[in-house]
Amino acid sequence: MGKRFEVLAPAGDEERLDAALDYGADAVYLAKRDFGMRAGCANFDDRGLAEAVRKAHDRGVKVHLTCNTLPSNSEIAQFEGFIKQACDCGIDAAIVADMGVMSLVRRYAPDLEIHMSTQTGVVNYETARVLHEMGAKRVVLARELSLEEIAEIRAKTPASLDIECFVHGAMCVSFSGRCLISSYLTGRDANRGRCAQPCRWGYHLMEETRPGQYFPVYEDEKGTFILNSKDLCMIEHLDRLAEAGVTSFKIEGRAKSAYYVAVVTNAYRMAADILEKDPENYCLPESIRNEVFKVSHREYCTGFYFGDIDRMQHYEDSSYIREWDVCAVVTGCDDKRIYAVQRNKFYRGDTVEILAPGQVPVTLAAEDLRNGDNEPIEDTRHAAMAFSMANTTGRLFPAGAMIRKDVR
Repeated sequence: MGKRFEVLAPAGDEERLDAALDYGADAVYLAKRDFGMRAGCANFDDRGLAEAVRKAHDRGVKVHLTCNTLPSNSEIAQFEGFIKQACDCGIDAAIVADMGVMSLVRRYAPDLEIHMSTQTGVVNYETARVLHEMGAKRVVLARELSLEEIAEIRAKTPASLDIECFVHGAMCVSFSGRCLISSYLTGRDANRGRCAQPCRWGYHLMEETRPGQYFPVYEDEKGTFILNSKDLCMIEHLDRLAEAGVTSFKIEGRAKSAYYVAVVTNAYRMAADILEKDPENYCLPESIRNEVFKVSHREYCTGFYFGDIDRMQHYEDSSYIREWDVCAVVTGCDDKRIYAVQRNKFYRGDTVEILAPGQVPVTLAAEDLRNGDNEPIEDTRHAAMAFSMANTTGRLFPAGAMIRKDVR
C-alpha cells in the first residue's frame, strides 16, 4: 500500500457538505459568509460552521476555511472576531491569499494551519519556501504550472510543506483567479467572491469609427467565446501528479450541486485508492473514468499540466454538457424495496443507475413505483415526493445513495 493522498472536496452549503462526507472526502473546504471567494453560495453562519466541523470530525474529515478574498481597509477590523470564532468551531486550517490576512491569522490563531490559496499565485520554489518560513503549512499552487514546474518546487522546498493542486472543475481565464473583467463590466469584484463570469459570455469585435457595426471574430453569428475555458479533469493522470509531489487533490465546485460533489468526489476517491494500492501501475477502470462525464460539465482538458495550452479554450459556446440527471436520493433500503425522495421526474420502466459511496453504479429498471402511501404510480411527478420502487439488484443501498437517469 502506498501513501495516502488527500481528496479535498468543495462544500458550498450543508447539503454539499453531506455529499462530500458521504462520498469519500478526506477534507472539505468551505466558507463563512465573509472573506470567502464564493459569495454566491449559501456558505455557513457561525452555528452552521460549528455543526459542519462537528459532522466532519465525526467522520475523520478535516475542514479548511477559505479566507482568501483580498479584504479592504474597512474589513480588517472584523477579521479578529471572524477567525477566533472559526477556531472556536474547531476548523483545521485557514486558506488565505493576502499577506496581511496571513499575519492576522498568525496573531489571532497561532496554532491554526495556514494554507496559501491559489489566489496567492505561487509559481516558483522560492516563493513557496519563503511562505513556509513565514508559517504556511501548505501551498495551493497556481493553476498555470506544468508537472515539471511542480516537481521542481517539490524538490526545492522542505518536505514539511504540503503541496495541493486543483485536479477537477472550472478553469479561470485569468492568472490564478485574479481577474478584473467582472468588476469592469458589472461592478462585481471577482477578487471578493462576486465574479459574474463574463469570460463565459459571447463577444464581437467593433471598430471605433463604425459604432453599432459588430464584426464576429470568426464566422459565427453568435460571436466568439474567446475567453471561455474548458473544465479541468486530471482523473486519468493522478499518478503523474503524485510523481510531481502533489499530496492533496483539490476538486473545484462550491457553487455546483450536491449531486456533482457526490459523483466527482466518489470518482476521485476511488481513483486515489487505486493509485495508493499500486502507484507504479496506475490504471483507471472505465467504470470510474466515466463517472466524471455523468455530471454537468464543459468539455474537459488537462489544463496547464502537460503544456498543451492551445487546447484549453472552447470557442463555440459556453454551455454545459449535461447527459445525466439525478432523479432521487435514497432514504432507506431493504432486500425488496428502495425508498427515496424525488429530485427529478422519471417513469415506471425507465432504466436508472444507483450510485453508492465507494462503488461503481448499479443499473436497474424502475419497476413497481409506489408513492409515500404505498399506492402504485406511473411516475414521480411531484417535487420532493417520497416514493419507493422494487429492489431487483440483490444489493442494499445506504441512505444518501443517488438515483440517476441518462437523459440523452
